[in-house]
Amino acid sequence: MTTKESRYETLVAQVAALIEGETCRMSVLANVTAALHDAFPEIFFWVGFYMVEDGELRLGPFQGPVACMHIACGKGVCGTAWAEKRTLVVPDVEDFPGHIACSSLSRSEIVVPVFGRGGSVKAVIDVDSCSLGAFDEVDARYLEKIAKNLSKELAL
Repeated sequence: MTTKESRYETLVAQVAALIEGETCRMSVLANVTAALHDAFPEIFFWVGFYMVEDGELRLGPFQGPVACMHIACGKGVCGTAWAEKRTLVVPDVEDFPGHIACSSLSRSEIVVPVFGRGGSVKAVIDVDSCSLGAFDEVDARYLEKIAKNLSKELAL
């Protein structure tokens, strides 16, 4: 197991302990965001949730500089991950058609859908890095585990 994987294993366990039995969605998401941000401070420039509300993604709890507050379905990396119901790993945001630049410091991004009952996307986890190519299949696999646990515990 790589150091990255062992750090993620610790993070997954930490997140599970943080959210077990908790019912306040906002508090849970705020703590999960902080845990994610703190787990990889050298890589994770911005970490947050966008929640599906009234037909768009709306900014939820996050760690980092100010961010876009509304994202349409199919727009940018977050809106595309929502529309396609799949994790997107973007090594260079400049190469992503329609990328929404909330910060010029963001160079790469990963977005993971959080599914609700019935398979609809209820939120996305969005992580940005100042480095190119910062995210890979390891990040995707572990962030998807966290998303799955959130969906189960919060009964989304």
